[in-house]
Amino acid sequence: MAVIIAIVIISFVSITYWYLVLKNEQTTDDAYVAGNVNPVSALINGSVITVNHTDTELVNEGDVLAVLDNTDAQLAYQKSKSNLAFVVRQIQQLTLQNGQLKADVTQAKIAYDQAVTDFARQNGLSRDALIAKMALEHYRNKVSSQKAALDAATQQYKASQALLLDTPVNKQPQVLQAADAVREAWIALQRTVIRSPVTGYIAERNVQVGQTVSAGQTLMSVIPLDQMWVNANFKETQLNGVSLGQKVTLISDIYGKKVPYEGHVAGINMGTGGSFSLLPAQNATGNWIKVVQRVPVRVALDPAQLRKHPLRIGLSTTATLYSDDAVSMGENTLSDHVISTPALNSTALVVNTQEIEHDIAEIIARNGGQ
Repeated sequence: MAVIIAIVIISFVSITYWYLVLKNEQTTDDAYVAGNVNPVSALINGSVITVNHTDTELVNEGDVLAVLDNTDAQLAYQKSKSNLAFVVRQIQQLTLQNGQLKADVTQAKIAYDQAVTDFARQNGLSRDALIAKMALEHYRNKVSSQKAALDAATQQYKASQALLLDTPVNKQPQVLQAADAVREAWIALQRTVIRSPVTGYIAERNVQVGQTVSAGQTLMSVIPLDQMWVNANFKETQLNGVSLGQKVTLISDIYGKKVPYEGHVAGINMGTGGSFSLLPAQNATGNWIKVVQRVPVRVALDPAQLRKHPLRIGLSTTATLYSDDAVSMGENTLSDHVISTPALNSTALVVNTQEIEHDIAEIIARNGGQ
């Protein structure tokens, strides 16, 4: 009798525990750690002369990871500065020539007015028969000649003025183009120093001293410790009652049950894992066998736990999700607002051009510009 009572009690406790706890638990061991892998690439062609860090080392955002030989870049930069100085001097020369041409117009105008005056005087004398007709014709031709000279001088002045248009030297198109060339050369010189885009740990270093690299070639990767999550692939039949923000417990194979991670559902993928594969399944044939699909669920991790117990990308975990009977599939499974701030951001690779702007202004001023 006692045995029967014990069996009944155990059964009742088990059923109650299943109904209250296990019923709402969904577990999968098809869950792996994922994270942002930030590639570090060369931005220009060059030969590597220094590699400062290797795999597993910690680097901060902006740290110098590698250095390229800057001889060619330095030479191109010096050439661009010399060209800017030359262009400024050319503009100054055009300005002076423009002043000379303007004076030529004034002189031609005076000569033309004098010729017109002389012709009028001689024409009056001709009516009184005081000079010969041949002499009058000479004065008429002189007027025509001086008018042609005035027109030519005016056109030359206008042509010169069209190149300048009363624009300051530092705003002339030729000077702006030469200044942009200086900026490009200076930026290329800065890019011989390769910096880390984020704070994290070096991985996949495949660059050596003396190696010639090309623009866009990946040299290594930097993996931030605080930018990791878990992709848990639950069966589609397990997702009823799952919504954003629900609690997820993760057990990693590396630490075991002694270190449980507490996370939450950050998002449910918009497609099954198979739908994004290289060769998606085609089920429009007669020999079709239904296979339960898995949907990736992104689980956000606690940054404090990650710092205390670091994970690595690709590690296996077991995810246990606590669903809610009151929530049906489709309710609160998609974000209903647009994020207005960047998800990820780094200014480590942005080149500050304030220094070169000062140098450009100094070159223009030193060579006669304003």
